[in-house]
Amino acid sequence: MSGTTTAAVGLRRRAAGAGANRWIVLVVLCVSLLLVAVDATVLHVAVPAVTEDLRPGAIELLWIVDTYPLVCASLLILFGTLGDKVGRRRVLLLGYALFGVASAMAAFAGSAEVLIVARALLGVGGAMIMPATLSILRQVFPDRRERALAIGIWSAVAAVGAAVGPLLGGFLLEHFWWGSVFLVNIPLMLVSLPVGRLLLPESRGAGDGPWDVVGALMAAAGLFGVVLGVKRLGGGEVGAFTLVPLVAGVALILVFVRRQRRRTHPLVDLRMFGRPAFSTSVGCIVLAMLALVGLELIAAQYLQLVLGLSPLETGLRLLPLTFAAMAAGLAGARLLRRFGPRRMVSGGFCLTAAAVLTLTAMGEADNTGLLLFGFVLLGFGLETTLFAAYESMLSEAPPEQAGGAAAIGETSYQLGAGIGIALLGSVMNAAYAPGLSSVPGVPASASAAAGHSLGEAYEVAGRLGGPAGVALRQTARDCFVHGLHVTLLVSAGLLLLGAVMALRLPRVMHCDEVESCDEAESCAVELPGPRDATESRVSA
Repeated sequence: MSGTTTAAVGLRRRAAGAGANRWIVLVVLCVSLLLVAVDATVLHVAVPAVTEDLRPGAIELLWIVDTYPLVCASLLILFGTLGDKVGRRRVLLLGYALFGVASAMAAFAGSAEVLIVARALLGVGGAMIMPATLSILRQVFPDRRERALAIGIWSAVAAVGAAVGPLLGGFLLEHFWWGSVFLVNIPLMLVSLPVGRLLLPESRGAGDGPWDVVGALMAAAGLFGVVLGVKRLGGGEVGAFTLVPLVAGVALILVFVRRQRRRTHPLVDLRMFGRPAFSTSVGCIVLAMLALVGLELIAAQYLQLVLGLSPLETGLRLLPLTFAAMAAGLAGARLLRRFGPRRMVSGGFCLTAAAVLTLTAMGEADNTGLLLFGFVLLGFGLETTLFAAYESMLSEAPPEQAGGAAAIGETSYQLGAGIGIALLGSVMNAAYAPGLSSVPGVPASASAAAGHSLGEAYEVAGRLGGPAGVALRQTARDCFVHGLHVTLLVSAGLLLLGAVMALRLPRVMHCDEVESCDEAESCAVELPGPRDATESRVSA
């Protein structure tokens, strides 16, 4: 039997062994993802309670909220590539343990400093978990058609987690203290650790050459600086503390790229970006998140400050978007087989752009039907885009680089979200503020303060009182709605740009029974089971 045939047979055997429990493995991976996604948003509703109890300063409060996503985004490539080297299950299980310990630490934090450290450790645990779930999924589902279905379920769970976070946090705060929003992680982690140890297969890359520790730290520091700078720009802060980390981060990433190109065994094989399907998918993820996160932030302000809805009512209004995203994720595999990556990603962008243009009809009056239609269209279109882009990116990457590829996808997701807040927030402010420069009867200093945000405009109007206060409040509402329309139009333009970019993707989805023989020879998988089977390394 030839070496090529032997490799293919070996991969079939491994796929069959791992596939016996593959759907249970998917459940375990989805629980992991759900915890990380929920933890990214659950603290938002607990901020007032944390402020009242721990009395943090303004900077401390900012770090309490931002430390988790900042640390997580910075370390994704480090732990994704480490999993390729030492074993993805090993990194995932360590992430479980750290996430549980950090959750207990955060729940019982007695000071702002302890809570910030706990949130940082949660970010480290999240960075260990996120790329590992996708890279293990890549190995457990070697058949692309089944893998597409698994990624659809995975992405639907991510959408649920992001939406459930604030609702779960609100429910817990009504019945318990603020630490309970972290405490719920512990029992799930206690279950996930032994179940994951028993059921999850171990897999790693080819193992050629040493792991580039210097490159990994360089990537982490560079991403930290870029994400920090982008977040501060999104908050409207332009100064040395914003520009220095941003410039330093970009410089470190450029040096990192140069280093990887020169190494015989790079940490991240940058040749993946030479594949149109991979580089285009990464770009589409960035553009999709750029459009979504900025819009979600502005939509929440519109629902609460213009329509006067409570936070709970706002969350309920956004639920149709989540349900539509879930439906798109679950239907994604079938849609991908029928339409192919190119039409699915491009069509998803066009559908999302249509939703955004529909929402430009929003005004100061509540139009429930319009919002429902727009949010459903938005959720379905955007999740269709993200699902197909993730699937194309992961399928295009070699299996020995699965952790690095997953980390690149997740980093693109985080960077797109940060850039979206900064860019669309800036567009919103540029369209909103000028209209408040000359409100009759309102002092110039009050108009300038009102130009910072609609919430601040309401506070200024309340202090002014009388006809001037009423005029300022109404003008601010008008300007905000105008700014919202401008922002939606800019977002629609970005989405249509994404639709054009997606034309570089393959027209059809290529489905093989097993991966190529080159992949079979370059990847080793350890199947779960009895001790002797687990310890033995099965390779082609």
